[in-house]
Amino acid sequence: MAFFKNNFWGEKNAGFDVLYHNMKHGQIATKELAEFVRERAAIEETYSKSMSKLAKVASNGSPLGTFAPMWDVFRVSSDKLALCHLELMRKLNDLIRDINKYGDEQVKGHRKTKEEQVGTLEAVQVVQVQSVHLQKARECYHARCTDLDRQRKEGAPQKELEKAELKSKKAAESFAVCIEKYNRVGGDFEQKMSESAQKFQDIEEAHLRQMKQLIKGYSHSIEDTYVQVGQVHEEFKQNVENISIDNLIQKFAEQKGTGKDRPALVGFEEYMTTLIPEGSKKTRGKAFRIPGLGKREKEPDSTDSTVTENPNCPLEVDDEGYVVRADINQNDILSINTDHIN
Repeated sequence: MAFFKNNFWGEKNAGFDVLYHNMKHGQIATKELAEFVRERAAIEETYSKSMSKLAKVASNGSPLGTFAPMWDVFRVSSDKLALCHLELMRKLNDLIRDINKYGDEQVKGHRKTKEEQVGTLEAVQVVQVQSVHLQKARECYHARCTDLDRQRKEGAPQKELEKAELKSKKAAESFAVCIEKYNRVGGDFEQKMSESAQKFQDIEEAHLRQMKQLIKGYSHSIEDTYVQVGQVHEEFKQNVENISIDNLIQKFAEQKGTGKDRPALVGFEEYMTTLIPEGSKKTRGKAFRIPGLGKREKEPDSTDSTVTENPNCPLEVDDEGYVVRADINQNDILSINTDHIN
């Protein structure tokens, strides 16, 4: 559709100027697009660095407790997300180079177009000048005709009427010449303007196609990255699901366990006394006695373990190792006791 060819005319013939500057505005749009993508790349770089820091936070998670293995899941996921956004930043930087390359080509194309449209620009200037002359000639002619009509109505002298008619005739001739010239330059302008308008429209169509292609690359880069981000999140979710509570408990038990040997059952152990060997001393409580009143006497030689005894008379030994004499009876003890008291 010839949109530009049909919509940029008008009395002032300013359509060419509008179309030319619109073409130049394409360079501004290209620079602004590059700047926008550059800002987005900076955001992705910052996000990538932040995710890397977050991965380090997960790496420094407490190794204690049953939850400790989950920190590794967070670390791996954060590292992958950091790589995703870092890759997006690289793709956007590549896109910026493509935009700048297109911008350079755009500048060259516009310079060439400007050179090619010099003829149209001159035709515009000529028709604008002729338009001014034509307007002045029209006004002059109309003014002369108006003055002639006024004098005729007022009954001016014949000489004055002749002068007014002569001026009106000259104004008409001048007006006719301006019309002819205007139509001639106007035809040339129309042809060149139509060609230029179509040229400008072709340039704009190519510019918009290129810009949309660049935006498509921008969109695809982000889309691919977020597909990867979605995969990372799905993997994270799956890893969390795969690590069951039983797995965490089992892993903690295997790594931090203190042994599998349980305490053995202990039975009741009966206390057993030590038997006294035959021939050893008889243990019993020490009896209370008054010195000199005991019914025992120590043998003359206490160090001699051999005591002459009647083999037929068994010896009785007290708790201090004294031999109880058999020939002392109860009456003797009483007699000794009585003498001691007297």
